[in-house]
Formats: sequence, structure tokens, C-alpha cells
Amino acid sequence: MVYYAGVDLGATNVRAIVAEADGTTIGSSRRSTPRGPTGIDVTEGVLRTLREACGEARVNPERIAAAGIGSIGPFDLAEGAVIDPANLPDSIDRIPLTGPVAKLIDSDEVHLHNDTTAGVIGERFHAASNPDDMVYITVSSGIGAGICCDGEIMGGWDGNAGEIGHSVVDPCGRLTCGCGRDGHWEAYCSGNAIPDYARLLAEDDPSIETALPLEGPDFTAKDVFDLAGEDELADYVIDQLAHWNAIGVTNVVHSFAPIVVSFGGAVALYNEELVVDPIRDRVAEMVMTNVPEIRVTDLGDDVVVEGALASAMTGGTGDRRRLRG
Repeated sequence: MVYYAGVDLGATNVRAIVAEADGTTIGSSRRSTPRGPTGIDVTEGVLRTLREACGEARVNPERIAAAGIGSIGPFDLAEGAVIDPANLPDSIDRIPLTGPVAKLIDSDEVHLHNDTTAGVIGERFHAASNPDDMVYITVSSGIGAGICCDGEIMGGWDGNAGEIGHSVVDPCGRLTCGCGRDGHWEAYCSGNAIPDYARLLAEDDPSIETALPLEGPDFTAKDVFDLAGEDELADYVIDQLAHWNAIGVTNVVHSFAPIVVSFGGAVALYNEELVVDPIRDRVAEMVMTNVPEIRVTDLGDDVVVEGALASAMTGGTGDRRRLRG
């Protein structure tokens, strides 16, 4: 019997699944992502999670033929490691992944991808038509894209293709991104950034009335969406988010000509009417080429780990014609 594994390393959680050759999941595990103090602690958390998934599946890790990893970045692909992740403590400067996982499963068949690249692999693998031109965009704590163009998954020479959240949408650069640069899409529209953007808009027009807890320590993006239709500032923030999101998506469409743009990530998944629907409306008016289908992933929170598994099963492509089992 052949077995495969998928791992999703996020800034909040680590997930792992083990599946049979036909993709049927027989074991899974989920843990909080270790916050350090070093990257090795995160690596150990990944290995512990994968061991637990193997334990639930009653499969020795050495029986795993191949594993896929969808991870936060950026990467040092030569070493198979994450370097200086933006959404983990500063003490974590390097997280070895490929080598330790390969040692655990006793196989060199370990495919490391940016989490959004794993997302587009999962979307392509599970799509009814297995499209050769599609983009998966996550709007969560950060913003990023996985790209399949002409049937090829675009990883980039260093594994960091698709960092579209760090494209400049505001040349005035009024907000600073978590990466330290100004004006990035992620600095305005990511889940982590929305509270700061709300405060900025409130400062711009103090006459706007709001019940948002702008100065509260627990103010989050969820507060903004929860008050949609009831609060003047919340509605203004959501309208401005649609503006920046539409610019970002239009740039993606003009760059890669996808047939499908699929959204995931907590901000998009839990607020489709407030986030994705306005993008559909605005992009149709902004794109000079063919307008893609804009949808929300059917895989929900599982899209990255399912994409990592599909990567293991297809040699890193998500193309069902390359199934190994």
C-alpha cells in the first residue's frame, strides 16, 4: 500500500494529513504553530504534527512515499527552509522543513511550496475541469497568490513567486506592510492590517461616527465586518478595502490571464458578500482583457493541506494526469 502526506504550516496552526493512494484521508492532526523561541522549535512542531497524523492512520512514517508542504514564506529553497517569516516572532529566523521531513519519512520526495501555491495545486486537483490557467488568492493574516499558467505551477527560482500581497497598490504609501515596505496591498486589506487602516480612515475624517473599538487592545478585522450596514466607519472601511482589492486582483488578471480566480483565507471565506462580491463587481469594470470567473474555494480551510497532499501525489503539479498511485 502506498501512502502520501500533506502538511500545512501557517502562522497560527500546523496541520498534517495522511492519505491512501486514491487520496482518501486516513489520519490527520492539528496543532498551534510554536512561537519559538527558535525556528527549530517550529520544525519540531511540524514533525510532531505529522507523526500524530501517521499515528491516527496507523502508518509508520517511513511508509510515506512522498510528502507535500504548503508553508508561510519566504523560502531558501536550496536549504528547504523558511527564512525570516513576517508573522512569527523575530527570534525565528530560519525554519528547516524539507530535510527534517525527508528524514522522518525516509524519502527524498518532499515538495515544498508557498502556502498559496499549495492552494492553487489543491484547487486545480479538485476542480471539475482541472484548468491550466487559474490563480488562488488568500486574504487572511496576509495576502498571497498561487499561480498556474499554461499548466505550469509558478514557484519561481527561489520559491517566492506569487507574493502579490507585496505589490504596491498605493503609491502614496500611507501604511507600512509587515515586511517593512510602504503601500503594499497586504498593508491595507489583510486581516492583520484592517484595524490599522480603520484607524487611519477615522483620523482622516473625525466627523465619521463609529462604534468600532478603535483604541481597544482587542480590535480586529472581525469587528469591522460585524458592524457592516450598521456603522458609518465600518461601511467606509469595507468600501475602501474593495477599492484596493479590486486593484490588486486586476493586476493579477492582467499579469496571468487566469480563467478562474479562486479566493480563500479567513477574511474572504467568512465575509464573501462583503469582500469577494465587491471584487467581482469592480474587476469586471477594470479589466481590459477577459474577465475570469471569481469564486470562493469549495475546500475552505482545507485548501492548503489538500494542495500539499495533491502535490505529493502528483509530483508537485496538482495535475491528476500525473497521479502516482
